[in-house]
Amino acid sequence: MELIDTHAHLYDKTYDADRAEMLQRAKEAGVTLILIPNVDIETIPLMLQLERESEGYCKPMMGIHPCSIDATYIEKLDVAGKWLEKHTFYGIGEIGLDFFWDKTFKKEQEEAFLEQCKWAKTKNLPVSIHSRNATDEAIYLLEKANLGIDGVFHCFSGSIEQAKRIRDLGLSMGIGGVSTYKNVKIGEVIEEIGLDHFVFETDAPYLSPVPKRGKRNESAYLTFILEKISDDLKVSTVAISEAFSNNSKRIFNNCF
Repeated sequence: MELIDTHAHLYDKTYDADRAEMLQRAKEAGVTLILIPNVDIETIPLMLQLERESEGYCKPMMGIHPCSIDATYIEKLDVAGKWLEKHTFYGIGEIGLDFFWDKTFKKEQEEAFLEQCKWAKTKNLPVSIHSRNATDEAIYLLEKANLGIDGVFHCFSGSIEQAKRIRDLGLSMGIGGVSTYKNVKIGEVIEEIGLDHFVFETDAPYLSPVPKRGKRNESAYLTFILEKISDDLKVSTVAISEAFSNNSKRIFNNCF
């Protein structure tokens, strides 16, 4: 079986002591490719270092995370935009909206999100969208902008109605460790929407799946997510891994 982790922050300092071993575990688990989205200006060098050291096994995206959007967001976008002109990236991310912690820069988040989506349109790159406590708002902005971009609503755990609107935008949804948590019924959403609109992700080092919840996440743990989705849908792990991998290859086609 082939697994593709479409969203993992493996340049995070929590891996500094065993990054090589962690990547080897991913390979042994069947993970053939890992997409690593950027977060802020400070994470760019770490991300590009991991790309080099992994010899392209980890492929970078460029974007500014909504929690990094503040009064200086124009300057941050300027730096990210210049990097897009001088280095190869495989997506625009991690971008989006986050209204969980603070809405002080709500307007700035929305402006930064749309600007970076326009980069995706211009560069013909997929987006990786963060939408914590803001999924409806992110969907609405994309519907209104009507850009026709491809990509993934990362860490999706929303409703069937939200999933249908995302599907109608031509976008897909990332399924990670949250899908294994009690009372999360993501299997029902996948069954209603269809396998063609979902990809795997970990968001490592965050959101570890059961039975690793509470511990540092890593790409090898995709196998636990695969098994949970297989159990929920009563579909073989082979069929699900093939469908989700094909979706990933379609969305992130410049990786292959």
